[in-house]
Amino acid sequence: MYIVRLRILTEKQLCWVDSWHVVMLWEFASSVTPSIVGGSAFAIYFVNKEGVSLGKSTAIILTTAMLDELFYIFTVAVLLIVLGTDLVYFGEYLPFDPMLFFFLGYGIIIAMTLGITLGIFVMPNGIKKFLVKLFSFSFLKKWKSNVEKTGDELIASSAELRGKSLGYWTKAFVATALTWTSRFLVLNFIILAFNPELGFHIMQQMLFFTKQLVMWVILLISPTPGASGIAELCVAAFFKHDFPAHTHAAVAVLWRAISYYPYLAIGLIILPVWLRKMQMSKK
Repeated sequence: MYIVRLRILTEKQLCWVDSWHVVMLWEFASSVTPSIVGGSAFAIYFVNKEGVSLGKSTAIILTTAMLDELFYIFTVAVLLIVLGTDLVYFGEYLPFDPMLFFFLGYGIIIAMTLGITLGIFVMPNGIKKFLVKLFSFSFLKKWKSNVEKTGDELIASSAELRGKSLGYWTKAFVATALTWTSRFLVLNFIILAFNPELGFHIMQQMLFFTKQLVMWVILLISPTPGASGIAELCVAAFFKHDFPAHTHAAVAVLWRAISYYPYLAIGLIILPVWLRKMQMSKK
């Protein structure tokens, strides 16, 4: 679904294979950098190298970030209204206050979304002016002309995005919702696999899903690469009563083996292939 969304946002400028390369490398970059940094800057580079102008690449990746955050903001708000806020109280299981981290992270996400929305759809000229001013310093001046060009491309891409139809945005948001829903449902299925007697009860599954949304915002501000260590600790704490005793560590490893480690392996395999492809395209 990440690939489908990228194809939608680039209006099929990237083929399926190129989109797959970008998404896998993007996930790889996210896996080896601190969660608070993320892989968006790398994603802009990957999309640009696949033939999309730097300004448009920047606008597309910022738009994906905006869609991700909008999905998160609305989904968390709805589920917490339905299920209540008690599920964010797990202080007895964690060496820090998850309530504080959750609301801090949630506030950061709202601020980021507002900033991206204003920057892309309202004030792209402001972003250009800021970048041009930044690159006016003597040690950055040699890149100033490139930055001005990128700023012009960003402004043009912003105008193009503002003119997109409702259908375009609906498809992009649906792809975003399916992307994150499928990502979070992995742990739901693992819980059912370990506890087949639970059966499928929609409210219980919503509770598992909501716990992950709360957990994810804590992982978002983790200083470790791919939230390593913090993620495993949070799974054991948030789902302490949802697995047989003494299996929490194994479950955390299994969850990461499905949702995290594959991107490390795939990235290490395709990165040299992709770099060689980029070198060949220059010749």
